[in-house]
Amino acid sequence: MLKKTLLASKKKVKVTFELPAESGADSAVLVGDFNGWDKEATPMKKRKKDGVFAASLTLPVGQTYQFRYWLDNDRYDNDWAADDYVPNGFGENNSVVRT
Repeated sequence: MLKKTLLASKKKVKVTFELPAESGADSAVLVGDFNGWDKEATPMKKRKKDGVFAASLTLPVGQTYQFRYWLDNDRYDNDWAADDYVPNGFGENNSVVRT
């Protein structure tokens, strides 16, 4: 799930990426165009109250980014509430967020 908040400058958007507890993952990392697909750059924190993994980024307005979740250092998953999906060249799709 994506939550977007336009910042006061109106030039940046705070985007909170949330992965539902139903993913069954023990660990999750947010990877995408915004961090060079680095599997260590943006670890997600698991909330104790509901088991949801979350991470927030501040991104420029008017951009489009592809992303996925890297789960348990083993597999990718998409955000099934993303703005869009595009083929990634590996026979799967990437999630898309538009700011």
